[in-house]
Amino acid sequence: MATVSTNYTDKRVDEILSGKYPAKAHAEKVANYLRKIVPGLTDGLIFLESQKSRLHEDCDQEAEFRQRRAFFYLSGCNLPDSYVTYHLTSRTLTLYIPPLDPAEVVWCGLPLSPEQAMQKYDVDAVRTTADLESDFELAASNVTNIFAIAHKEIHPALPRSANTSLLHDAINECRVTKSPYEVALIRRANQITAGAHRLCMSSIKKSKNERELQGLFLGHCIASGAPGQAYTGIFGAGKAAATLHYIHNNASLEGKQLLLLDAGCEYDNYASDVTRTFPISGEFTKEGRQIYDIVLKMQKETMAQCKAGNNWDDIHTLAHRVAIQGLLDIGVLHNGTVDEILESRTSTAFLPHGLGHYLGMDTHDTGGHPNYQDKDKMFCYLRKRGPLPTGAVITVEPGLYFCEFIIKPFLSDAKHSKYINAEVLEKYWDVGGVRIEDNILITDDGYENLTSVEKEAEEVTKIINGA
Repeated sequence: MATVSTNYTDKRVDEILSGKYPAKAHAEKVANYLRKIVPGLTDGLIFLESQKSRLHEDCDQEAEFRQRRAFFYLSGCNLPDSYVTYHLTSRTLTLYIPPLDPAEVVWCGLPLSPEQAMQKYDVDAVRTTADLESDFELAASNVTNIFAIAHKEIHPALPRSANTSLLHDAINECRVTKSPYEVALIRRANQITAGAHRLCMSSIKKSKNERELQGLFLGHCIASGAPGQAYTGIFGAGKAAATLHYIHNNASLEGKQLLLLDAGCEYDNYASDVTRTFPISGEFTKEGRQIYDIVLKMQKETMAQCKAGNNWDDIHTLAHRVAIQGLLDIGVLHNGTVDEILESRTSTAFLPHGLGHYLGMDTHDTGGHPNYQDKDKMFCYLRKRGPLPTGAVITVEPGLYFCEFIIKPFLSDAKHSKYINAEVLEKYWDVGGVRIEDNILITDDGYENLTSVEKEAEEVTKIINGA
């Protein structure tokens, strides 16, 4: 079985990540946002709780821990049962971590001490949670405004007068534009993910089942220092690739044309999200290559329009235009112009999802302002609306899918069926689906692609065939 290096040395990334996660800069960014939206705000205290440690139901085993994103954003701390406060006037960021529990040391070893935490995290002070209530009451008595997030379990020290309606949205909006440190985390996640994708490409001809490839992917990420996945990976062979969020990953590869692999690791809470589609045999069929070339053209032309200030709605519309022209060229669509078919929204039968979404601590990151109630089928699943800002990271993931459940209702509707050549369509059902997805950083004059996995058809087949 082929192997791919798990040594990801990158001086740009290594130098940035040798420093601390910029929690204080994030805290002040959030504070400035609150100052803009709260008239006359001069003082205040931000109070955030980490995720609690939990056991599985009816079991003494710990549940998998996932830090609350808002807490991590203002602390850089991945410990459970912790708290962080930020004083808007003094600009003091204080982290509270659990004190040493001798009974826990027996089983789990020594925890991080406050002194070690001060060295590790970008905060002004570290205290234990034993000090929290008295410290918080003193701090709260000297401020007019307290901002918190209303989780199901709220610390009893938090007064009822605390504002629990603004902080969540403020942090979500601030998370849209990324600091260099955050970009470095996403870049490292992409580097590891790229290696895992290449390993699966080079192993596809020797594999018999989707789950073998999922195992290879996960093993590579773990060995490379990224044990967590940003989402449940998709390893869909043949017609399964037409299911957008296919997660069974247990079917045979035999007799199928393409594998759609959509998977990405998470590195220190920051996600990658990468999709590649490639031929299981090592060679594209005629129909598979036609669809692949259209999707690659969709991605190249839409990425060329990605720069600060450009409207994502318009870029998404461009993806449909390129798709329609490509499907007209191969005869799947007919009897209309690009403009006519676009206006009819018939192309949503083949591209039902949005072009992409923000990426950060979450795979579908915050601040995109989608409108899932939009009555326009072409936009209702678009997770980002409006202009692109400098410093945002977004996915560009066009696709074309041949899903009978989606397309057949269009064939039964005269509005759409006149544009779809059902006879030609029959040749493409076994293609399943093709999606190509990269993660890009928006800049003032364009973008930087953070994803390095090969995607030109010739390069992909060379990897598969051992070149």
